[in-house]
Amino acid sequence: MRRSIPLLVLFFVTSLHAKDVNVREFGATGDGATLDTAAVQKAIDEVTGSGGGKVTVPAGTYLLGTIILKDNVTLHLDEGSTLLGTADLSQYKNLDPFKDGLGADVGTAFVTVIDAKNVTLEGKGTFDGNNKAVAAAKSFKGEGWGFRPMLLRVVRSRDVTIKDVTFKSSASWTTNYFQCRNVTIQNVTIDSKGVPHNDGINIDSCEDFTIKDCNVDSGDDALVLKSTSAKPTKNITATGLKLKSGHAAIKLGTESYGGFEHIRISDCQIRDTRNGGIKVLCVDGGALKDVVISDITMENTGVPIFVRNGARLKTFREGDAKKEPGVLRDVTIRNIKAASHKTPKLMPPSGVFITGIPDHPVENLTLENIKIALPGGGTAEHARAPVDEKPDTYPEIDRFGKTLPAWGVYARHVKGLTLKNVKLTATDSPDLRPALVAQNVAGLTVDALQASSSPDAECVVRLESSKGATVKDLKVDEQAKLLVKTESDSDVTINGGGS
Repeated sequence: MRRSIPLLVLFFVTSLHAKDVNVREFGATGDGATLDTAAVQKAIDEVTGSGGGKVTVPAGTYLLGTIILKDNVTLHLDEGSTLLGTADLSQYKNLDPFKDGLGADVGTAFVTVIDAKNVTLEGKGTFDGNNKAVAAAKSFKGEGWGFRPMLLRVVRSRDVTIKDVTFKSSASWTTNYFQCRNVTIQNVTIDSKGVPHNDGINIDSCEDFTIKDCNVDSGDDALVLKSTSAKPTKNITATGLKLKSGHAAIKLGTESYGGFEHIRISDCQIRDTRNGGIKVLCVDGGALKDVVISDITMENTGVPIFVRNGARLKTFREGDAKKEPGVLRDVTIRNIKAASHKTPKLMPPSGVFITGIPDHPVENLTLENIKIALPGGGTAEHARAPVDEKPDTYPEIDRFGKTLPAWGVYARHVKGLTLKNVKLTATDSPDLRPALVAQNVAGLTVDALQASSSPDAECVVRLESSKGATVKDLKVDEQAKLLVKTESDSDVTINGGGS
């Protein structure tokens, strides 16, 4: 009997092996005085040309201008190593220029990743932007701030990992990601203050991001999502963050040309943030939708929640056309515990500020399981404070007036607003403003609102030009003159409640 013997075919594939190098091998001194840019860049280029590998930076201080990371490179910073930005501005490059939301020409960076893949920054070392020396090298005013380099800029790159490293003293935005995909930022420390525009983690027109267990102390916004191009920022997950900021802790916008989709931010601790805890902003024609922000604690924070749909309608990239006003819808903010700053930008302090514009309301916004403690102090005059429309203004909390007519929640131009299990407490003194003011709100549901009250306040809830409101289980801690007051052809259904 004849047997068939299988034919075994072996394929031998030769591949390039990863190459590991030390920057000292290429002439880097690490003495903090000698410019080591060329040596470090040569090490990076050597590894990339060999198919990839690791560039190790041993202990020492390496004075650098712009360095460019490339495909398949891991930049590993040993403990005790610092990459220090030079104060010589001629050593920095702008490889992808654009304008920021204030009109400044920006894009210059210290460490850059441009059109690359499979890049990692890791280790126990530090990237130091040397911000005060850089800022002192050239005077600037207003939009002229843009010459100052970002500390890390990642552009049109994918499969990027940033872990364990420290970023400090950036001369402008600390870390900025533009049109990137599949990025992980984990266990990163950012300590960046001292000059204006020190954003912490700045994500622009990107998708598929995971951010976890980071500690950010920034002079400007701590975690900020933007979209300066037609591509939306989408599929972003951020969790386990500790955030401190001179402006906002968590912000979507202001740059919002391409919009935002499927954003999940949770389990964050916010402290000492004077200009806002959570800001959700869409003002440049994009669509902001499917956003959930949950399980956030805030201490010593200015206006804890600010939601704005507007019509500033800026463009940021050459050739982009202006859009019509966009949409802000399907946002849920839940499980929030906040204690207000004593002297935020709006005085007396208020807890929640929501405003669309007359023809473009905020849509389907839910605030659930919210506890906000505020110092109080509002007067009867404050209860009638005007709030400017300013549809095309920069969307900042203090651009609409000096105070809000509600101490708890002020909502205007909203279609579909649910407030469920909201507790508002005036801790230091009574506030004679209503706890809730709704102006031109269609489809308001208030379910289980508990609020401090004063017998000298005109009411607890005031509805102006609002249709289809339902208020149930409204509780106050003292006798109030009036629980719900309606004005300007408002209609409301009230079920249960009382002191």
